[in-house]
Amino acid sequence: MVRNNNEILKQLQEQTREVAAIYVGTYIPRPCGIATYTKDLTNAINILNPKRLAEIAVLDRPAESYPYPWEAKFRINMYDLSSFIQAADYINRSAAELVCIQHEFGIFGGPSGEYVIPFMERIKKPIVTTLHTVTKSPPIDVLNIVQKIAFYSEAITVMAEACIQRLVKIYKIDKRKIVVIPHGVPDVAFTSPEPYKKNLGLEGRIIISAINLLSDNKGLEYVIESLPKVIKKHPRILFLIAGMTHPEVLKWQGEAYRNSLAEKAKELGVEANVMFDNRYVTLEELIHYLMASDFYITPYLGADQTASGTLAYALAAGKVCLSTPYVYAREVLADKRGVLIDFRNSTQIAQALNYYLDHPLTMEKTKRRAYDYGRQMIWHNVALKHLELFRLILAQKKRRDEKKRREKIKKEIQEAAKKDIKR
Repeated sequence: MVRNNNEILKQLQEQTREVAAIYVGTYIPRPCGIATYTKDLTNAINILNPKRLAEIAVLDRPAESYPYPWEAKFRINMYDLSSFIQAADYINRSAAELVCIQHEFGIFGGPSGEYVIPFMERIKKPIVTTLHTVTKSPPIDVLNIVQKIAFYSEAITVMAEACIQRLVKIYKIDKRKIVVIPHGVPDVAFTSPEPYKKNLGLEGRIIISAINLLSDNKGLEYVIESLPKVIKKHPRILFLIAGMTHPEVLKWQGEAYRNSLAEKAKELGVEANVMFDNRYVTLEELIHYLMASDFYITPYLGADQTASGTLAYALAAGKVCLSTPYVYAREVLADKRGVLIDFRNSTQIAQALNYYLDHPLTMEKTKRRAYDYGRQMIWHNVALKHLELFRLILAQKKRRDEKKRREKIKKEIQEAAKKDIKR
């Protein structure tokens, strides 16, 4: 009986013990979706894990000298393979028990981001990798990289159930390694947008927002094209486009896309119904804009996207969300939690907006379904799921290490016995 109680106590200790982890990814203040995600995730984990605060190995571009906060313990030059090797050695020497990698192809150096592989190969601690992108038709080099990432990872986390099928069927990854953990969201109240509109000086407007780093794959021109048909019935509509142009786009194309959106609004005579905020939007500002919105839209042009932080945030804020049917949107907006529109289809956007504005009761029910679904994604729950996974992996490692230790002792005893017999 005592033995059973001890076993139960050990299990409880494993389930609640704190975990020392190093997180690898881009990080604030760099304007990047992965950077924001890494910060929000580690903030939430730190609240549940206060004695083992998160440390960050930052994927950095040396030409951009960001003032990273204290938790950024190591800067990895994403263009220099030797920097990845040095980072792996640093991690191996550190007190970290586990490494959590935020993977996106564009933030790791080498062709298709291949520097992640020698980096993972050199790390001697358990690795959990979050795949932010899982493409349906990967080139052979991308397929090989993802397969190797899975090989070196104890677990792979994704944000959509649809990714599991892709990883198993296309990438031939063991399903037992894959865990779905939703994108985290702030914990906000289900409330009227009117006070937030007033704070922005936008009282009386009907706001549809799109908040993101701007690039020409966002499809925002189709929202602007939809506005004349909406304005005829609902002249108070305002399309709010918030966020700076993506740094990589800005470097090569400047503000060409933003300027084209402004020109289109002028051509269609709807410039009074389109508002730009051309700055990098902080988390606090993003939440305020969302809370002031009636609708949120992600009319992205690509079908493969497997995560969208701002769509998750808008859903959890109880907004009527419209989106093209990329992978993540199809999943989170199912069961009447939002509206899917065809790619490049301004007519459907106008029809959806007019329908909801003409049917306020339906609009309210959609908002409530979205908000209720979003409760499972609040950062506290997402952090808890990560910690549970980390603890499970470390417990499994402990059992494997103990088994190896016992086998080693058994072998030593057997060899010693053989020597005694010979004597």
